[in-house]
Amino acid sequence: MNAHMPYNRQTSLLYTAARVAKNITSILDPDELLQQTVDIICDEFGFYYAGVFLVDASGQWTVLRAGRGEPGRQMIAEGHKLAIGGNSMIGAAVQQQQARIALDVGEEAVFFKNPHLPYTRSEMALPLVVYGEAIGALTVQSTEEAAFTQDDIAALQAMADQLAIAIHNANLHRKNQALLRQAERRSRLLRAANQVGKQVTSILDLDELLPTMVNTICEAYGFYYAGIFLVDDSGEWAVLRAGYGKAGEAMLAEKHRLKIGGTSMIGAAIALGEARIALDVGEERVHFKNPHLPHTRSEMALPLIIGNKVLGAVTVQSVEERAFTQDDITTLQTMVDHLAVAIQNAYNIQALKEAHAALLRTKVYEALTTATTEAIHWIGNKALPITTSVARIQEDVQRGEVDFESLQEDLEMIAESARLIMEVKEQLIGQAREQQPRPCMLTDIVQSAAIQRKIPSEMLEIETEVNTPLGLADSTQLTRAIGNLLQNALEADATHIRVHVHPAAEKDYVAVDIHDDGKGIPPEVQEKVWTTFYSDKGPDHHGLGLTAALHIVTQLQGQLSLESTPGEGTTLYLLLPVAQHLAAEDISTGARYILLLDDDDTWASFFGSTIVSAGKVLTHRTQGTQIDPQADLILVDEFQYATPIEEILQALQESGVAHKTIILTTSLNVERMTTYMKHGVKDVLLKPYTLAEISRVARS
Repeated sequence: MNAHMPYNRQTSLLYTAARVAKNITSILDPDELLQQTVDIICDEFGFYYAGVFLVDASGQWTVLRAGRGEPGRQMIAEGHKLAIGGNSMIGAAVQQQQARIALDVGEEAVFFKNPHLPYTRSEMALPLVVYGEAIGALTVQSTEEAAFTQDDIAALQAMADQLAIAIHNANLHRKNQALLRQAERRSRLLRAANQVGKQVTSILDLDELLPTMVNTICEAYGFYYAGIFLVDDSGEWAVLRAGYGKAGEAMLAEKHRLKIGGTSMIGAAIALGEARIALDVGEERVHFKNPHLPHTRSEMALPLIIGNKVLGAVTVQSVEERAFTQDDITTLQTMVDHLAVAIQNAYNIQALKEAHAALLRTKVYEALTTATTEAIHWIGNKALPITTSVARIQEDVQRGEVDFESLQEDLEMIAESARLIMEVKEQLIGQAREQQPRPCMLTDIVQSAAIQRKIPSEMLEIETEVNTPLGLADSTQLTRAIGNLLQNALEADATHIRVHVHPAAEKDYVAVDIHDDGKGIPPEVQEKVWTTFYSDKGPDHHGLGLTAALHIVTQLQGQLSLESTPGEGTTLYLLLPVAQHLAAEDISTGARYILLLDDDDTWASFFGSTIVSAGKVLTHRTQGTQIDPQADLILVDEFQYATPIEEILQALQESGVAHKTIILTTSLNVERMTTYMKHGVKDVLLKPYTLAEISRVARS
């Protein structure tokens, strides 16, 4: 049996070597490969210790990359390394590319005494050679003297050769994976740059463009933070206009700004007009330490330049040192160059809008001046019967010969002339008042205008498309303008008025189309209808309705036009700007139980769902004057079809709750407000169309 032992051990060694070789050639992760190799050698061969050293980048040292057990972990943690050609068997094996074997380390001239391995008596160092180059060495150690047989040496050398090839393949795989990741990253960055290129040509609103830009940068590159600063009007400060994540929100809320040329990379980049890159901000002389961004380790500040003008700068930050590759810098600079062009375009468009608005104001006031001049003559003509009638009445009174029938006719003439004069005054002076644009639900304003002008509900049809945005307008002025348009349809003998509210084909506009089935307008007079005091409806009509509506809409940066076919009716097309960036608001405070008296309409539905979602209690009465005195706040729509406002005011007084009642209206009017306040109501406010406005009403 003893005669067969060498044969059995040799067979076992060859089998183990083959199995180890198979295992290590299938592992592509270098760290896993090396650790499994040392564990298998010790487990299968019964050795005290095994370790793998690899040559470092300097070519002067071999560094321990894997070691058996606790000694191996400790030495790796200490950064254990041996000099090539030094007083160690590993160093000698690598330098000479030959195996070194010590059957008794005490007698070996070249041996490094290792305190972590005090029981080593035999050691073998096998070089790891690939294509004639030594990439490291394998050390195998035993607690016994003369522990290695020729069979051990042959089997282990075969394993070392396989290990060298496996390490080489694993390193190639790692490099290939790194190249693949780099290619994928470059592709992702190019897609991001392309996305930004498209966005900057399509988004001209800076409040939308800049946040989109910082989100794209952080999500595409995986960076910690990005922010965009723009130079303020003073030219002394760079003001944060967009920032990524919670840190960005906090800094925007604090109105974060940095001194141009001060102790910040943004300030330096703007002042110098050149990029600033800090691969380790701890070593950067010019760096602003930001408490909102405590983990920043690398930062890049890229100036936004158009020609010789610096508009601001973009900051990009990472939690890693040396985080920016050349691909990052190149693509980010391209993005920033595109962004600078977009910002300048936005500035130019804003300047054009302001110039256009100024021109429109000039034209409006010129038109008002002309209209006022004409109105003076018109009023003079209307005032003449008044003065004539008053003079005649005074003469009759002085003579004591008052003809009451004649007196009644004179008074009626005076009243009618005064009414017409007041209407002209309201149309001309009303539209000249300063505009106070706010987000408006156009469907609600149309309905309010219709009720105010006494358009029967069965005659009016309002269709609103889903997702129609709020328009930006002065609701008081717009109610007057739309009222004029509806009145015009009524006076054209219309029996049905259909209103269509929808998003306009023009970007950032909302449309209101008003169609009536009236007698229509002949083609030859369709341009004249916009002229001051033009009317084909007789002397009782002063011809200011469409003119006043056009002036109001124009002042609101909108458009108004018409199409008409005699005998078939008229369609008026109204365009108004969309109200942008409606802020969120906490509406949970204020009155808890609210009573709403209003029609069952679009606005009431919006208001009710908003109030209930905030945890409040709402009772909505659509008919009658039943009042719940337990309500904390009572809201009444001034213009509703179901119940006249006069009946509601009387019911409020009788219930003793007028003091906690607010009248909501689309159109403020001093005379009407005075009437309501005399009934003891708490206040008269514009109808709320946003969360912020609802919150203010609930807290009133």
